[in-house]
Order: sequence, then C-alpha cells, then structure tokens
Amino acid sequence: LSVTVGSQSISPLLWAVETGSLEAAEAIINDLLTIRADRDRYYYGVDALFTRHPDIIKRLCMDAPGLLPKLLDGLIWRSRLTENGRRRVVYFCRHLIVNNEGQFAQAIEWLSQFQDPKIICHPVISFVIDLVWMRIAARAFLYRKSWLLLTATVYMFSQSILNSGIHDEVSESVGVRGSILLFRCFIYLVSWPSLAMVHIKRGRQDIRNKAFVQVFSLRVPKHIFEFNSIASLTLCIVLAVMLSLCPILHCLGKRNNAGDNYLFTERCPDGDVYLPVYSVFSMCGMLC
Repeated sequence: LSVTVGSQSISPLLWAVETGSLEAAEAIINDLLTIRADRDRYYYGVDALFTRHPDIIKRLCMDAPGLLPKLLDGLIWRSRLTENGRRRVVYFCRHLIVNNEGQFAQAIEWLSQFQDPKIICHPVISFVIDLVWMRIAARAFLYRKSWLLLTATVYMFSQSILNSGIHDEVSESVGVRGSILLFRCFIYLVSWPSLAMVHIKRGRQDIRNKAFVQVFSLRVPKHIFEFNSIASLTLCIVLAVMLSLCPILHCLGKRNNAGDNYLFTERCPDGDVYLPVYSVFSMCGMLC
C-alpha cells in the first residue's frame, strides 16, 4: 500500500485505480482482503487498507465502480462448515461505520450519492445500514417525529378543535379559553423559539463555511434553499406573524361595556380587527 521513492510515498492501489489498471487494482484488493494465518497470528489487510486510504469507497465510486463489489465481498468471511443448515458469517464493517478519527464514517453517504441499487443491496451495506438504524438512528428519528407530532397536535387543538365553536357557550367558558391560551403559549414560547434556533445555528454554519447562494445582489445562506428548510423557515415566519396578530393578546386588559375584563378571549373590538388576518396565517401554518 505504500512505496517510497525518494521523498514521495506512492500507493500502488491508488496508482492502479487512477491509471485504469483495474486488473492490477483488483489483484491488490483480493490480496489485501484474503485471510491468512501462521502459528503466531492471523493476517488480514482491512485495517491497513482503510488506514492508508480512508476514502477508498469514494475513490472507487468515482474512478472504478466495478471494483466496489470486490471490495465489499472481501469484508465478509463465510465458514466452510454448516450447522443445522446454517453457515457462520462474519462482517468486517467497522471502517464503514467509524473512521480513523473515531467519528462517523462517510461510506454510506458516498454510496448513497453513487445511487447504485445493486451496491446498496450488498449484504455488507445492508448489514451496516440496519445496524446504524437500529442502534443509533431509529431512536433519534422517533424522538424528532414524536416532538413534531406533539407540536402539530397542540397547534391543531389551539387553532381549530377548541376554537371551532367559539360562539357556543361551552367554548366561551373560561376553562376552554384558558386551554386555548395555554396551547398557544406552548407554540409561541417553546415550539417557535426551538424552530428559530435551528435556522440560526445552520445559518451560522453556512456563514462560517462561506456556503452562500447568490440571489440578485444578496448572498443567502445555502441551507435555506433545501426543501425541508423552506417549509420550516416559512412556518417560523408564519408563527412570528401569528404571535404579533394574536387576538387573545390584543384583548388582554380590555374591558367590555359592563366593565368586565375580556379574560382569555378573542372576541373584543381590538381582537376583531386582527382576527380575519390571523385566521389566514393560522391556515397557512397548518399547511406548513
């Protein structure tokens, strides 16, 4: 994997891939990933391969995709013996999950960008994807989606379900009005700030990495033009406008003709002014 000539170090494998000598590259890969043993130890070159070329998956995707199945096949050891119709199999997939610095490897990302269904369905890749999903990604995914489901449910109750019969006596009770105010406070004080913080952090990362998109004479952070970010940013802006137009806030401290306070209600002269526009933005928030 390393040939030193003077002050330069050359990798025969990388040289064979770059020059198109795919048969030589295949021979090197097969030799490295063949398990050998003597009286002292076993010899298997997978650690040396990924230590010398941590981006070998990326290089093969770009220059020699035909060698990817050979490389992945070399990461599997199958026993010659069978027990009860089953054969023992060992996957050497550590370098596909963790890189040399102990961080999450980019192998799956490179293969997904390569967009070859046969490679993605390879037993090693399928095993790695299932392992990462079950041990790491599933919990984080369910946590994010459960938070999204909670905020969506609270939003629907505060804007539609509890508010659907606002002119009924039940809906005019203090308990229902207080519930509406409580749910809206959750949306405005918990959900909206967390959503805004996500865009602030990603915007700072884009600024730090100088990742911009030129829009006329303005330089806009690149993440804003992602599909998910467009919907999320639109919802963030809609919630900010809804907070400024919320009829309940405009009715706080106001009194009716009898001298009573408009407690937690939208129905007051000041609130009626903003209610039509607020309803439009509330509908937009549901669509986002």
